[in-house]
Amino acid sequence: MPRKTAARTARLASIPLGVAGRAVGGWGKRLVGHSAEQVSAELSAKTAEQLFAVLGQLKGGAMKFGQALSVFEAAVPSEMAEPYREALTKLQAAAPPMSSQTMHRVLAEQLGRSWRERFSSFDDTPAAAASIGQVHQAVWHDGRRVAVKVQYPGADQALMSDLRQLQRFSRLFQMLVPGTEVKPLLQELTDRMSEELDYRAEAAHQRAFAKELDGDPHVIVPRVVASSPKVLISEWVDGRPLASVIRDGTRAERNRAGLLLAEFHYSSPARVGMLHSDPHPGNFMITEDDRLCVIDFGAVAQLPDGLPPAHGRMMRLALDGRSCDLLQLLREEHFLLPGVREPEAEHVYAYLAPFVEPLKGPTFHFTRRWMQKQAMRVSNMRSQDFRTGRSLNLPPQYLLLHRVLGGSTGILCQLDAELPVRDLIERWQPGFST
Repeated sequence: MPRKTAARTARLASIPLGVAGRAVGGWGKRLVGHSAEQVSAELSAKTAEQLFAVLGQLKGGAMKFGQALSVFEAAVPSEMAEPYREALTKLQAAAPPMSSQTMHRVLAEQLGRSWRERFSSFDDTPAAAASIGQVHQAVWHDGRRVAVKVQYPGADQALMSDLRQLQRFSRLFQMLVPGTEVKPLLQELTDRMSEELDYRAEAAHQRAFAKELDGDPHVIVPRVVASSPKVLISEWVDGRPLASVIRDGTRAERNRAGLLLAEFHYSSPARVGMLHSDPHPGNFMITEDDRLCVIDFGAVAQLPDGLPPAHGRMMRLALDGRSCDLLQLLREEHFLLPGVREPEAEHVYAYLAPFVEPLKGPTFHFTRRWMQKQAMRVSNMRSQDFRTGRSLNLPPQYLLLHRVLGGSTGILCQLDAELPVRDLIERWQPGFST
């Protein structure tokens, strides 16, 4: 992992410089007869390719941000979706590994010089790479197959440095995910990143999920075998990556994966008192016995009382068209910005009603087209919806919930899944049915 701030900043700075160069080239193409749509699509595609190539090389906070953006791929306009999707797939699947010598040094520091005695065998070739660590397959001394996650040296400094630098370029990233507020996303990631650096905390989260969901017929969480601040060892679970289902799954496989994912996210606050808060396809697999395997519990939201009932009441009021009651509840929950002219109740209802469209019938088909429509609707600066959205606030206690549920919805749209989301909300979201 490149650790020097100057080197990392130079790589991040290459993104807007590259965009500027392509913009000049695009202007030239316009002069020789290329259409605005052709130029825009080509510019966006090349920007996406460069963006995620740089983020993948840097790992750390840069790659973490790329993974957070990846769930919004379904909102990208169709003409640039394919190159964007390919860039994201590369980011999620692989990154340059650390050397075996460096990895061995971290294991010795964290597990002791005799760390090899804990394993019957250990594969030095990483099985997967993530934002702040890489995973190796091994066999524990008692014969269990295990996944060994080893944190990159210098991940802590790189993480925070990247996120500070990325905030400077938030407007650039905004063009890749229309309708998504990138600056608050970066701030929220920055606020939570320190939690992910201590694998002991992640191990505690994972143990809690594994204990409460033990024996569940629909979801499996690998048991933790051992942990230290920079090494986490869990039981190995084989499965088909969710990205594979997104890419070429059958209709039945897509619907099943979507249902498992949605039920996991909505039910875990009530069952575990926590919400898995890193929703991107790389953290989910489908096992041979048709269960959802969930990994990476570095980021979780503590919800000891379950999902907030006010969130359910907002959904119900928007669904029922009770605009005045909805505005009053938003006021009580601090969704209205202080010092800003209060929006009309009808405008707030018109802004929020399309988001609860999935709850109108017994099932809903989540599609890229639907998500693109919502993204374009709220990002059109000439529209009333855009003006209404700018007058609303997202309170801190809802920020993480909003990101997770939005990210989960993005994955459902990538899956092109149809599922009984109304039934899930009625069962797991407090306040919706009362």
